[in-house]
Amino acid sequence: MEYIVIENHRTEFPNPIKLEKGEIVILGEKSEETIGETQYDENWPNWIFCSKIDGSNKGWVPDQVIQQRENNHGNVIEDYSAKELDIDKGTIVEGIKELNGWLWLKNKSTNEIGWVPMDKLKRLE
Repeated sequence: MEYIVIENHRTEFPNPIKLEKGEIVILGEKSEETIGETQYDENWPNWIFCSKIDGSNKGWVPDQVIQQRENNHGNVIEDYSAKELDIDKGTIVEGIKELNGWLWLKNKSTNEIGWVPMDKLKRLE
Protein backbone atom coordinates (compact mmCIF):
# COMPACT_ATOMS: atom_id res chain seq x y z
CA MET A 1 0.00 0.00 0.00
CA GLU A 2 1.41 3.40 -0.95
CA TYR A 3 1.04 6.63 1.03
CA ILE A 4 2.08 10.24 0.61
CA VAL A 5 3.49 12.17 3.53
CA ILE A 6 1.18 15.15 4.22
CA GLU A 7 3.20 16.66 7.09
CA ASN A 8 6.93 16.58 7.90
CA HIS A 9 7.96 14.20 10.68
CA ARG A 10 11.12 14.43 12.81
CA THR A 11 12.03 11.91 15.46
CA GLU A 12 12.53 12.96 19.06
CA PHE A 13 14.48 9.77 19.80
CA PRO A 14 17.93 9.63 18.16
CA ASN A 15 18.81 6.32 19.89
CA PRO A 16 15.70 4.13 19.47
CA ILE A 17 15.25 0.92 21.42
CA LYS A 18 15.80 -2.25 19.38
CA LEU A 19 14.65 -5.61 20.73
CA GLU A 20 15.01 -9.23 19.68
CA LYS A 21 12.52 -12.04 20.05
CA GLY A 22 13.01 -13.76 23.41
CA GLU A 23 14.63 -10.74 25.08
CA ILE A 24 13.36 -9.78 28.55
CA VAL A 25 12.50 -6.11 29.16
CA ILE A 26 11.54 -4.05 32.20
CA LEU A 27 8.00 -2.72 31.80
CA GLY A 28 7.25 0.90 32.65
CA GLU A 29 4.19 3.09 32.22
CA LYS A 30 1.57 2.51 29.56
CA SER A 31 0.80 5.28 27.07
CA GLU A 32 -2.73 5.73 28.43
CA GLU A 33 -1.78 5.82 32.13
CA THR A 34 -1.59 8.58 34.68
CA ILE A 35 1.28 8.21 37.14
CA GLY A 36 1.36 10.87 39.82
CA GLU A 37 0.58 14.06 37.93
CA THR A 38 1.98 12.83 34.61
CA GLN A 39 -0.52 11.81 31.92
CA TYR A 40 1.04 9.56 29.27
CA ASP A 41 -1.83 9.52 26.75
CA GLU A 42 -0.63 11.12 23.53
CA ASN A 43 -3.45 9.56 21.49
CA TRP A 44 -1.26 6.50 21.01
CA PRO A 45 -2.96 3.67 22.95
CA ASN A 46 -1.33 0.28 23.53
CA TRP A 47 2.29 1.40 23.92
CA ILE A 48 4.49 0.49 26.92
CA PHE A 49 7.65 2.35 27.92
CA CYS A 50 10.28 -0.40 28.25
CA SER A 51 13.90 -0.60 29.35
CA LYS A 52 16.49 -3.16 28.39
CA ILE A 53 17.54 -5.34 31.33
CA ASP A 54 21.08 -3.90 31.23
CA GLY A 55 19.69 -0.34 31.23
CA SER A 56 21.40 0.47 27.93
CA ASN A 57 18.28 1.74 26.18
CA LYS A 58 14.65 2.72 26.76
CA GLY A 59 11.70 3.45 24.52
CA TRP A 60 8.06 2.97 23.62
CA VAL A 61 7.16 -0.55 22.51
CA PRO A 62 3.79 -1.79 21.16
CA ASP A 63 1.88 -3.81 23.75
CA GLN A 64 1.33 -6.46 21.07
CA VAL A 65 5.02 -7.48 20.98
CA ILE A 66 5.32 -7.96 24.77
CA GLN A 67 4.12 -11.05 26.57
CA GLN A 68 3.31 -10.01 30.12
CA ARG A 69 5.24 -11.61 32.96
CA GLU A 70 5.52 -11.04 36.67
CA ASN A 71 7.43 -8.35 38.56
CA ASN A 72 7.23 -5.69 35.82
CA HIS A 73 9.17 -7.78 33.30
CA GLY A 74 8.00 -8.85 29.85
CA ASN A 75 9.14 -11.23 27.15
CA VAL A 76 9.57 -9.85 23.62
CA ILE A 77 7.67 -12.14 21.21
CA GLU A 78 8.97 -10.68 17.92
CA ASP A 79 11.87 -8.52 16.77
CA TYR A 80 11.10 -4.82 17.15
CA SER A 81 12.78 -1.50 16.43
CA ALA A 82 11.43 1.89 17.57
CA LYS A 83 13.26 3.66 14.73
CA GLU A 84 11.24 6.61 13.43
CA LEU A 85 11.91 8.17 10.05
CA ASP A 86 12.68 11.82 9.50
CA ILE A 87 10.56 12.41 6.43
CA ASP A 88 9.32 15.37 4.41
CA LYS A 89 5.91 16.33 3.10
CA GLY A 90 5.33 15.00 -0.42
CA THR A 91 7.47 11.86 -0.01
CA ILE A 92 5.94 8.62 -1.34
CA VAL A 93 6.26 5.65 1.01
CA GLU A 94 5.29 1.99 1.04
CA GLY A 95 3.38 0.79 4.11
CA ILE A 96 4.60 -2.44 5.68
CA LYS A 97 2.79 -2.74 9.03
CA GLU A 98 0.26 -0.53 10.83
CA LEU A 99 0.24 -0.65 14.61
CA ASN A 100 -1.38 1.59 17.24
CA GLY A 101 -1.61 4.73 15.08
CA TRP A 102 1.81 4.32 13.45
CA LEU A 103 2.97 2.83 10.16
CA TRP A 104 6.19 0.86 9.69
CA LEU A 105 7.14 1.90 6.18
CA LYS A 106 9.79 2.19 3.51
CA ASN A 107 10.75 5.50 1.94
CA LYS A 108 10.55 4.62 -1.78
CA SER A 109 13.28 7.07 -2.79
CA THR A 110 15.89 6.12 -0.14
CA ASN A 111 14.77 2.58 0.86
CA GLU A 112 15.08 3.65 4.52
CA ILE A 113 12.66 1.87 6.88
CA GLY A 114 11.04 3.15 10.08
CA TRP A 115 7.90 4.36 11.87
CA VAL A 116 5.81 7.43 11.01
CA PRO A 117 2.49 8.44 12.66
CA MET A 118 -0.53 7.59 10.50
CA ASP A 119 -1.93 11.11 10.91
CA LYS A 120 1.01 12.42 8.83
CA LEU A 121 0.16 10.13 5.90
CA LYS A 122 -2.53 9.87 3.24
CA ARG A 123 -3.20 6.60 1.44
CA LEU A 124 -2.81 6.74 -2.32
CA GLU A 125 -5.52 5.06 -4.38
